[in-house]
Amino acid sequence: MARDSQSALIALNRFGFGARGGAAGDLVNAASDPRGFVKAELSRPNAALLEVPGLQSTPALAEAAFAYQAQLKQAREMAAKAPSKTPEDGNANAAMAASEPMQPNAATSQPLNIIQKTYRAEALARLQRAVIADCGFTERLVAFWSNHFCISANKGELARMWAGSFEREAMLGRFADMLKAVEQHPAMLFFLDNQQSLGPDSRAGQTRKRGLNENLAREIMELHTLGVGGGYSQQDVTSLARIITGWTFAGRQGQLGTPGSFVFNANAHQPGSQQLLGKIYGDAGVAQGEAALADLARHPFTAKFIATKLARHFVADEPPAPLLARLQQVFGNSDGDLKKVTAALLDSDEAWKAPLTKLRSPYEFLVAAGRLLARIPEDPALYLNGLNQLGQPLWAPAGPNGFPDTNAAWAAPEGMKLRLDISAQLASRVVGNIEPRDLLELVVGEAASAETRQAIERAETRQQALALLLMSPEFQRR
Repeated sequence: MARDSQSALIALNRFGFGARGGAAGDLVNAASDPRGFVKAELSRPNAALLEVPGLQSTPALAEAAFAYQAQLKQAREMAAKAPSKTPEDGNANAAMAASEPMQPNAATSQPLNIIQKTYRAEALARLQRAVIADCGFTERLVAFWSNHFCISANKGELARMWAGSFEREAMLGRFADMLKAVEQHPAMLFFLDNQQSLGPDSRAGQTRKRGLNENLAREIMELHTLGVGGGYSQQDVTSLARIITGWTFAGRQGQLGTPGSFVFNANAHQPGSQQLLGKIYGDAGVAQGEAALADLARHPFTAKFIATKLARHFVADEPPAPLLARLQQVFGNSDGDLKKVTAALLDSDEAWKAPLTKLRSPYEFLVAAGRLLARIPEDPALYLNGLNQLGQPLWAPAGPNGFPDTNAAWAAPEGMKLRLDISAQLASRVVGNIEPRDLLELVVGEAASAETRQAIERAETRQQALALLLMSPEFQRR
Protein backbone atom coordinates (compact mmCIF):
# COMPACT_ATOMS: atom_id res chain seq x y z
CA MET A 1 0.00 0.00 0.00
CA ALA A 2 1.24 3.49 -0.80
CA ARG A 3 2.46 5.45 2.19
CA ASP A 4 -0.17 8.18 1.84
CA SER A 5 -2.91 5.55 1.66
CA GLN A 6 -1.69 3.93 4.87
CA SER A 7 -1.53 7.34 6.51
CA ALA A 8 -5.05 8.05 5.30
CA LEU A 9 -6.28 4.97 7.14
CA ILE A 10 -4.47 6.13 10.27
CA ALA A 11 -5.98 9.60 9.92
CA LEU A 12 -9.50 8.24 9.62
CA ASN A 13 -9.31 5.39 12.12
CA ARG A 14 -6.75 6.35 14.77
CA PHE A 15 -7.85 9.98 14.96
CA GLY A 16 -11.39 9.82 13.59
CA PHE A 17 -14.37 7.50 13.51
CA GLY A 18 -13.51 5.76 10.25
CA ALA A 19 -14.38 6.42 6.64
CA ARG A 20 -17.94 7.11 5.56
CA GLY A 21 -19.69 4.97 3.00
CA GLY A 22 -21.67 6.37 0.12
CA ALA A 23 -20.07 9.06 -2.01
CA ALA A 24 -18.02 10.76 0.71
CA GLY A 25 -14.65 9.62 -0.67
CA ASP A 26 -12.95 10.01 2.71
CA LEU A 27 -10.10 7.60 1.99
CA VAL A 28 -9.14 9.46 -1.18
CA ASN A 29 -9.52 12.89 0.43
CA ALA A 30 -7.42 11.95 3.44
CA ALA A 31 -4.68 10.44 1.28
CA SER A 32 -3.78 13.79 -0.29
CA ASP A 33 -2.72 15.28 3.07
CA PRO A 34 -3.46 12.93 5.99
CA ARG A 35 -2.28 15.22 8.79
CA GLY A 36 -3.92 18.26 7.28
CA PHE A 37 -7.14 16.28 6.86
CA VAL A 38 -7.25 15.68 10.62
CA LYS A 39 -6.07 19.15 11.65
CA ALA A 40 -8.65 20.90 9.48
CA GLU A 41 -11.37 20.27 12.05
CA LEU A 42 -9.43 22.05 14.78
CA SER A 43 -9.17 25.28 12.80
CA ARG A 44 -12.90 25.76 12.41
CA PRO A 45 -14.50 28.44 14.62
CA ASN A 46 -16.12 26.96 17.74
CA ALA A 47 -15.05 23.54 16.51
CA ALA A 48 -16.12 21.73 19.66
CA LEU A 49 -19.46 23.46 20.24
CA LEU A 50 -22.81 21.98 19.28
CA GLU A 51 -24.89 24.79 17.84
CA VAL A 52 -28.10 22.83 17.52
CA PRO A 53 -31.53 24.49 17.82
CA GLY A 54 -33.28 23.37 20.98
CA LEU A 55 -30.18 22.60 23.06
CA GLN A 56 -30.22 24.87 26.09
CA SER A 57 -27.74 26.39 28.52
CA THR A 58 -27.05 24.78 31.89
CA PRO A 59 -29.22 27.25 33.89
CA ALA A 60 -32.05 26.87 31.37
CA LEU A 61 -31.83 23.09 31.68
CA ALA A 62 -31.93 23.38 35.46
CA GLU A 63 -34.97 25.66 35.31
CA ALA A 64 -36.74 23.14 33.08
CA ALA A 65 -35.82 20.28 35.42
CA PHE A 66 -37.02 22.16 38.50
CA ALA A 67 -40.29 23.03 36.76
CA TYR A 68 -40.77 19.40 35.71
CA GLN A 69 -40.15 18.17 39.25
CA ALA A 70 -42.69 20.66 40.62
CA GLN A 71 -45.28 19.68 38.01
CA LEU A 72 -44.72 16.00 38.68
CA LYS A 73 -45.13 16.51 42.42
CA GLN A 74 -48.34 18.46 41.85
CA ALA A 75 -49.72 15.78 39.52
CA ARG A 76 -49.01 13.06 42.07
CA GLU A 77 -50.64 15.05 44.87
CA MET A 78 -53.74 15.68 42.75
CA ALA A 79 -53.91 12.02 41.76
CA ALA A 80 -53.74 10.99 45.41
CA LYS A 81 -56.63 13.32 46.25
CA ALA A 82 -58.82 12.23 43.32
CA PRO A 83 -61.89 10.19 44.39
CA SER A 84 -61.95 6.49 43.56
CA LYS A 85 -64.10 5.58 40.54
CA THR A 86 -64.79 1.97 41.51
CA PRO A 87 -68.33 1.10 40.24
CA GLU A 88 -70.98 0.26 42.76
CA ASP A 89 -72.39 -3.29 42.80
CA GLY A 90 -75.28 -3.65 40.37
CA ASN A 91 -74.55 -0.41 38.55
CA ALA A 92 -74.08 -1.64 34.99
CA ASN A 93 -73.47 1.80 33.54
CA ALA A 94 -70.77 2.54 36.06
CA ALA A 95 -69.17 -0.84 35.40
CA MET A 96 -69.20 -0.22 31.66
CA ALA A 97 -67.68 3.22 32.15
CA ALA A 98 -64.98 1.82 34.40
CA SER A 99 -64.03 -0.77 31.78
CA GLU A 100 -63.18 1.94 29.25
CA PRO A 101 -59.70 3.50 29.15
CA MET A 102 -59.46 6.47 31.46
CA GLN A 103 -59.02 9.80 29.76
CA PRO A 104 -56.33 12.15 31.07
CA ASN A 105 -57.55 14.95 33.29
CA ALA A 106 -56.12 17.59 35.54
CA ALA A 107 -55.94 15.20 38.46
CA THR A 108 -54.22 12.22 36.78
CA SER A 109 -52.22 13.40 33.74
CA GLN A 110 -48.44 13.44 34.02
CA PRO A 111 -46.24 16.25 32.68
CA LEU A 112 -43.96 15.63 29.72
CA ASN A 113 -40.72 14.02 30.90
CA ILE A 114 -38.40 16.87 29.97
CA ILE A 115 -35.50 15.02 31.64
CA GLN A 116 -35.52 12.10 29.22
CA LYS A 117 -36.41 14.34 26.27
CA THR A 118 -33.35 16.51 26.93
CA TYR A 119 -31.07 13.49 27.42
CA ARG A 120 -32.16 12.01 24.09
CA ALA A 121 -31.82 15.36 22.30
CA GLU A 122 -28.27 15.81 23.62
CA ALA A 123 -27.41 12.23 22.67
CA LEU A 124 -28.81 12.65 19.16
CA ALA A 125 -26.90 15.89 18.59
CA ARG A 126 -23.64 14.25 19.66
CA LEU A 127 -24.22 11.15 17.52
CA GLN A 128 -25.19 13.14 14.44
CA ARG A 129 -22.10 15.34 14.72
CA ALA A 130 -19.86 12.27 14.99
CA VAL A 131 -21.47 10.45 12.06
CA ILE A 132 -21.46 13.36 9.59
CA ALA A 133 -18.01 14.82 10.39
CA ASP A 134 -15.36 14.61 7.67
CA CYS A 135 -12.94 12.92 10.05
CA GLY A 136 -14.44 13.09 13.51
CA PHE A 137 -11.26 14.08 15.35
CA THR A 138 -12.94 16.87 17.29
CA GLU A 139 -15.68 14.52 18.44
CA ARG A 140 -13.06 11.95 19.41
CA LEU A 141 -11.49 14.62 21.60
CA VAL A 142 -14.90 15.43 23.06
CA ALA A 143 -15.39 11.76 23.92
CA PHE A 144 -11.91 11.59 25.46
CA TRP A 145 -12.37 14.63 27.69
CA SER A 146 -15.94 13.68 28.55
CA ASN A 147 -14.60 10.38 29.86
CA HIS A 148 -11.67 12.04 31.64
CA PHE A 149 -13.99 14.48 33.44
CA CYS A 150 -16.85 12.03 33.59
CA ILE A 151 -20.10 12.28 35.47
CA SER A 152 -22.94 9.75 35.49
CA ALA A 153 -26.37 10.50 34.10
CA ASN A 154 -27.67 7.90 36.55
CA LYS A 155 -26.82 10.12 39.53
CA GLY A 156 -30.18 11.85 39.31
CA GLU A 157 -32.44 13.99 37.17
CA LEU A 158 -30.17 17.04 37.17
CA ALA A 159 -27.16 14.95 36.15
CA ARG A 160 -29.19 13.43 33.32
CA MET A 161 -30.14 16.92 32.12
CA TRP A 162 -26.57 18.23 32.29
CA ALA A 163 -24.55 15.20 31.16
CA GLY A 164 -24.21 16.21 27.54
CA SER A 165 -23.43 19.89 27.91
CA PHE A 166 -20.49 20.53 30.19
CA GLU A 167 -17.14 19.53 28.69
CA ARG A 168 -17.07 21.12 25.24
CA GLU A 169 -16.52 24.83 25.73
CA ALA A 170 -12.88 24.86 26.92
CA MET A 171 -11.71 21.68 25.19
CA LEU A 172 -9.28 23.37 22.80
CA GLY A 173 -8.10 26.08 25.20
CA ARG A 174 -5.85 25.90 28.25
CA PHE A 175 -6.15 22.92 30.55
CA ALA A 176 -6.33 25.25 33.55
CA ASP A 177 -9.38 26.96 32.07
CA MET A 178 -11.09 23.66 31.32
CA LEU A 179 -10.28 22.35 34.79
CA LYS A 180 -11.86 25.41 36.40
CA ALA A 181 -14.89 25.28 34.11
CA VAL A 182 -15.46 21.59 34.80
CA GLU A 183 -14.97 21.67 38.57
CA GLN A 184 -17.28 24.68 38.90
CA HIS A 185 -19.90 23.20 36.62
CA PRO A 186 -23.11 22.24 38.43
CA ALA A 187 -22.96 18.79 36.78
CA MET A 188 -19.65 17.94 38.47
CA LEU A 189 -20.59 19.58 41.76
CA PHE A 190 -23.83 17.58 41.83
CA PHE A 191 -22.22 14.31 40.71
CA LEU A 192 -19.59 14.38 43.46
CA ASP A 193 -21.83 15.94 46.14
CA ASN A 194 -19.85 19.11 46.71
CA GLN A 195 -23.06 21.07 47.27
CA GLN A 196 -23.40 19.02 50.47
CA SER A 197 -19.88 19.77 51.73
CA LEU A 198 -19.65 22.14 54.69
CA GLY A 199 -16.53 23.52 56.28
CA PRO A 200 -16.43 22.28 59.89
CA ASP A 201 -15.86 25.83 61.15
CA SER A 202 -18.12 27.56 58.65
CA ARG A 203 -21.31 29.28 59.77
CA ALA A 204 -23.41 26.53 58.17
CA GLY A 205 -21.14 23.77 59.44
CA GLN A 206 -21.58 24.85 63.04
CA THR A 207 -25.36 24.59 62.90
CA ARG A 208 -25.93 21.51 60.72
CA LYS A 209 -25.12 17.83 61.06
CA ARG A 210 -23.49 17.56 57.63
CA GLY A 211 -19.73 18.02 57.43
CA LEU A 212 -16.86 17.96 54.96
CA ASN A 213 -17.31 15.89 51.79
CA GLU A 214 -14.02 14.92 50.11
CA ASN A 215 -15.42 13.31 46.95
CA LEU A 216 -14.70 16.15 44.54
CA ALA A 217 -11.32 17.01 46.04
CA ARG A 218 -10.15 13.40 45.82
CA GLU A 219 -11.21 12.97 42.20
CA ILE A 220 -9.70 16.32 41.19
CA MET A 221 -6.31 15.08 42.35
CA GLU A 222 -6.55 11.37 41.54
CA LEU A 223 -8.51 11.40 38.28
CA HIS A 224 -8.45 14.93 36.84
CA THR A 225 -4.93 16.27 37.48
CA LEU A 226 -2.05 14.55 39.30
CA GLY A 227 -3.13 10.94 38.91
CA VAL A 228 -2.50 7.98 41.19
CA GLY A 229 1.01 8.26 42.59
CA GLY A 230 1.01 11.98 41.88
CA GLY A 231 2.78 12.95 45.08
CA TYR A 232 -0.20 13.97 47.19
CA SER A 233 -1.33 12.68 50.58
CA GLN A 234 -4.64 12.19 52.34
CA GLN A 235 -3.97 15.45 54.17
CA ASP A 236 -3.74 17.20 50.78
CA VAL A 237 -7.13 15.74 49.82
CA THR A 238 -8.64 17.05 53.05
CA SER A 239 -7.05 20.46 52.53
CA LEU A 240 -8.41 20.75 48.99
CA ALA A 241 -11.84 19.65 50.19
CA ARG A 242 -11.78 22.49 52.74
CA ILE A 243 -10.57 24.95 50.10
CA ILE A 244 -13.52 24.22 47.79
CA THR A 245 -16.23 24.21 50.45
CA GLY A 246 -18.89 26.68 49.40
CA TRP A 247 -18.59 25.70 45.72
CA THR A 248 -22.17 24.89 44.85
CA PHE A 249 -24.99 25.82 42.47
CA ALA A 250 -28.15 27.81 42.99
CA GLY A 251 -31.21 25.71 43.66
CA ARG A 252 -34.83 25.94 42.62
CA GLN A 253 -35.64 28.96 44.77
CA GLY A 254 -32.73 30.98 43.37
CA GLN A 255 -31.77 32.34 46.78
CA LEU A 256 -28.04 32.24 45.95
CA GLY A 257 -28.33 33.19 42.27
CA THR A 258 -29.80 32.07 38.97
CA PRO A 259 -31.09 28.50 39.46
CA GLY A 260 -28.62 26.00 38.02
CA SER A 261 -25.65 28.40 37.95
CA PHE A 262 -22.38 28.09 39.86
CA VAL A 263 -22.28 30.14 43.04
CA PHE A 264 -19.92 30.51 45.97
CA ASN A 265 -21.70 30.15 49.30
CA ALA A 266 -19.53 31.91 51.87
CA ASN A 267 -21.65 30.50 54.71
CA ALA A 268 -20.50 26.96 53.82
CA HIS A 269 -16.83 27.83 53.23
CA GLN A 270 -14.17 26.70 55.71
CA PRO A 271 -12.46 29.90 56.94
CA GLY A 272 -8.72 30.32 57.18
CA SER A 273 -5.59 29.40 55.24
CA GLN A 274 -4.94 25.88 53.96
CA GLN A 275 -1.74 24.06 53.00
CA LEU A 276 -1.84 22.03 49.79
CA LEU A 277 1.21 20.22 48.39
CA GLY A 278 3.43 22.33 50.61
CA LYS A 279 1.97 25.69 49.56
CA ILE A 280 -0.15 27.95 51.76
CA TYR A 281 -3.35 29.30 50.22
CA GLY A 282 -4.78 32.27 52.07
CA ASP A 283 -8.49 32.53 52.69
CA ALA A 284 -9.76 34.51 49.70
CA GLY A 285 -13.18 32.97 49.21
CA VAL A 286 -13.73 31.39 45.83
CA ALA A 287 -10.34 32.66 44.65
CA GLN A 288 -8.64 30.34 47.14
CA GLY A 289 -9.95 27.30 45.29
CA GLU A 290 -9.32 28.80 41.86
CA ALA A 291 -5.67 29.43 42.78
CA ALA A 292 -5.31 25.82 43.96
CA LEU A 293 -6.79 24.50 40.70
CA ALA A 294 -4.48 26.71 38.64
CA ASP A 295 -1.44 25.26 40.41
CA LEU A 296 -2.70 21.70 40.04
CA ALA A 297 -3.23 22.30 36.32
CA ARG A 298 0.41 23.37 35.92
CA HIS A 299 1.93 20.62 38.06
CA PRO A 300 4.49 18.33 36.32
CA PHE A 301 2.56 15.26 37.47
CA THR A 302 -0.52 16.64 35.73
CA ALA A 303 1.44 17.10 32.50
CA LYS A 304 2.63 13.50 32.72
CA PHE A 305 -0.83 12.16 33.55
CA ILE A 306 -2.61 13.97 30.73
CA ALA A 307 0.12 13.14 28.18
CA THR A 308 -0.09 9.46 29.08
CA LYS A 309 -3.87 9.27 28.90
CA LEU A 310 -3.99 11.14 25.59
CA ALA A 311 -1.35 8.94 23.97
CA ARG A 312 -2.90 5.77 25.37
CA HIS A 313 -6.28 6.74 23.97
CA PHE A 314 -5.14 7.58 20.46
CA VAL A 315 -2.00 5.52 19.85
CA ALA A 316 -1.51 2.40 21.97
CA ASP A 317 -2.14 0.88 25.38
CA GLU A 318 1.63 1.19 25.95
CA PRO A 319 2.52 4.44 24.14
CA PRO A 320 6.09 5.04 22.88
CA ALA A 321 8.23 6.73 25.54
CA PRO A 322 9.51 9.49 23.17
CA LEU A 323 5.92 10.46 22.37
CA LEU A 324 5.02 10.68 26.05
CA ALA A 325 8.06 12.83 26.78
CA ARG A 326 7.25 15.19 23.91
CA LEU A 327 3.60 15.64 24.86
CA GLN A 328 4.54 16.22 28.48
CA GLN A 329 7.10 18.83 27.46
CA VAL A 330 4.66 20.67 25.19
CA PHE A 331 2.03 20.64 27.93
CA GLY A 332 4.46 22.20 30.39
CA ASN A 333 6.06 24.71 28.02
CA SER A 334 2.72 25.95 26.66
CA ASP A 335 1.04 26.37 30.05
CA GLY A 336 -1.29 23.50 29.22
CA ASP A 337 -2.41 24.76 25.81
CA LEU A 338 -4.49 21.78 24.71
CA LYS A 339 -4.56 22.81 21.07
CA LYS A 340 -0.74 22.79 21.02
CA VAL A 341 -0.62 19.46 22.84
CA THR A 342 -3.08 18.01 20.35
CA ALA A 343 -1.04 19.39 17.45
CA ALA A 344 2.09 17.81 18.93
CA LEU A 345 0.30 14.47 18.97
CA LEU A 346 -0.67 14.85 15.31
CA ASP A 347 2.83 15.99 14.32
CA SER A 348 4.61 13.09 16.02
CA ASP A 349 6.05 10.36 13.82
CA GLU A 350 5.19 7.74 16.44
CA ALA A 351 1.47 8.39 16.05
CA TRP A 352 1.68 7.63 12.34
CA LYS A 353 4.00 4.62 12.53
CA ALA A 354 2.40 2.54 15.28
CA PRO A 355 0.12 -0.21 13.91
CA LEU A 356 -3.65 0.07 14.32
CA THR A 357 -4.01 -2.22 17.33
CA LYS A 358 -6.48 -0.37 19.59
CA LEU A 359 -9.91 -2.00 19.73
CA ARG A 360 -12.70 0.46 19.18
CA SER A 361 -14.82 1.11 22.24
CA PRO A 362 -18.54 0.32 21.91
CA TYR A 363 -19.29 4.00 21.25
CA GLU A 364 -16.58 4.24 18.58
CA PHE A 365 -17.77 0.97 17.02
CA LEU A 366 -21.39 2.07 16.70
CA VAL A 367 -20.51 5.52 15.37
CA ALA A 368 -18.07 3.98 12.88
CA ALA A 369 -20.81 1.59 11.76
CA GLY A 370 -23.20 4.48 11.20
CA ARG A 371 -20.57 6.23 9.09
CA LEU A 372 -19.75 3.09 7.11
CA LEU A 373 -23.41 2.50 6.32
CA ALA A 374 -24.01 6.21 5.60
CA ARG A 375 -26.92 6.34 8.03
CA ILE A 376 -27.35 9.66 9.84
CA PRO A 377 -29.18 8.95 13.13
CA GLU A 378 -32.71 10.32 13.35
CA ASP A 379 -33.50 8.64 16.65
CA PRO A 380 -30.83 7.85 19.26
CA ALA A 381 -32.64 4.76 20.55
CA LEU A 382 -30.76 2.22 18.41
CA TYR A 383 -27.41 3.62 19.51
CA LEU A 384 -28.39 4.01 23.16
CA ASN A 385 -29.69 0.44 23.32
CA GLY A 386 -26.55 -0.86 21.63
CA LEU A 387 -24.32 1.01 24.06
CA ASN A 388 -26.27 -0.41 26.99
CA GLN A 389 -25.86 -3.95 25.65
CA LEU A 390 -22.14 -3.49 25.03
CA GLY A 391 -21.42 -2.12 28.49
CA GLN A 392 -20.80 1.55 27.70
CA PRO A 393 -24.09 3.35 28.43
CA LEU A 394 -23.85 6.93 27.25
CA TRP A 395 -22.67 9.31 30.01
CA ALA A 396 -23.15 6.61 32.64
CA PRO A 397 -19.88 4.95 33.73
CA ALA A 398 -19.94 2.81 36.85
CA GLY A 399 -17.63 5.17 38.73
CA PRO A 400 -15.88 8.55 38.57
CA ASN A 401 -12.87 6.98 36.82
CA GLY A 402 -14.91 6.65 33.63
CA PHE A 403 -14.89 3.84 31.11
CA PRO A 404 -11.68 1.84 30.57
CA ASP A 405 -9.46 2.73 27.63
CA THR A 406 -7.49 -0.45 26.99
CA ASN A 407 -7.99 -3.42 24.68
CA ALA A 408 -8.40 -5.87 27.54
CA ALA A 409 -11.48 -4.04 28.77
CA TRP A 410 -13.43 -4.45 25.53
CA ALA A 411 -12.01 -7.66 24.00
CA ALA A 412 -13.76 -10.18 26.28
CA PRO A 413 -15.43 -13.06 24.37
CA GLU A 414 -18.92 -12.11 25.56
CA GLY A 415 -18.42 -8.53 24.41
CA MET A 416 -17.23 -9.62 20.98
CA LYS A 417 -20.21 -11.96 20.65
CA LEU A 418 -22.52 -9.04 21.38
CA ARG A 419 -20.74 -7.00 18.69
CA LEU A 420 -21.36 -9.83 16.24
CA ASP A 421 -25.05 -9.92 17.15
CA ILE A 422 -25.35 -6.15 16.72
CA SER A 423 -23.44 -6.29 13.42
CA ALA A 424 -25.91 -8.88 12.14
CA GLN A 425 -28.84 -6.71 13.25
CA LEU A 426 -27.39 -3.64 11.53
CA ALA A 427 -26.74 -5.60 8.35
CA SER A 428 -30.31 -6.89 8.28
CA ARG A 429 -31.66 -3.35 8.60
CA VAL A 430 -29.67 -1.69 5.83
CA VAL A 431 -28.31 -4.33 3.45
CA GLY A 432 -30.61 -3.23 0.56
CA ASN A 433 -28.47 -2.32 -2.43
CA ILE A 434 -25.22 -2.19 -0.45
CA GLU A 435 -22.46 -4.29 -1.97
CA PRO A 436 -20.10 -5.30 0.88
CA ARG A 437 -17.14 -5.91 -1.45
CA ASP A 438 -17.39 -2.40 -2.88
CA LEU A 439 -17.79 -0.98 0.62
CA LEU A 440 -14.63 -2.78 1.72
CA GLU A 441 -12.66 -1.10 -1.06
CA LEU A 442 -14.23 2.26 -0.32
CA VAL A 443 -13.34 2.42 3.36
CA VAL A 444 -10.36 0.07 3.74
CA GLY A 445 -8.83 -0.15 0.29
CA GLU A 446 -5.58 -2.04 -0.11
CA ALA A 447 -5.27 -2.53 3.65
CA ALA A 448 -7.88 -5.30 3.58
CA SER A 449 -6.22 -8.61 4.39
CA ALA A 450 -6.56 -11.68 2.22
CA GLU A 451 -8.47 -13.37 5.05
CA THR A 452 -11.04 -10.57 5.26
CA ARG A 453 -11.48 -10.46 1.49
CA GLN A 454 -11.94 -14.22 1.36
CA ALA A 455 -14.47 -14.22 4.21
CA ILE A 456 -16.58 -11.57 2.49
CA GLU A 457 -16.32 -13.31 -0.90
CA ARG A 458 -17.45 -16.64 0.57
CA ALA A 459 -20.36 -15.22 2.57
CA GLU A 460 -23.66 -16.90 1.72
CA THR A 461 -25.61 -13.63 1.62
CA ARG A 462 -24.88 -9.92 1.34
CA GLN A 463 -26.25 -9.54 4.85
CA GLN A 464 -23.72 -12.03 6.17
CA ALA A 465 -20.94 -10.38 4.17
CA LEU A 466 -21.79 -6.98 5.60
CA ALA A 467 -21.82 -8.35 9.15
CA LEU A 468 -18.39 -9.92 8.53
CA LEU A 469 -17.09 -6.58 7.28
CA LEU A 470 -18.32 -4.88 10.46
CA MET A 471 -16.55 -7.53 12.55
CA SER A 472 -13.32 -7.57 10.54
CA PRO A 473 -10.05 -6.55 12.24
CA GLU A 474 -9.72 -3.73 9.72
CA PHE A 475 -13.00 -2.25 10.98
CA GLN A 476 -12.82 -3.14 14.67
CA ARG A 477 -9.34 -1.73 15.27
CA ARG A 478 -8.09 1.80 15.12
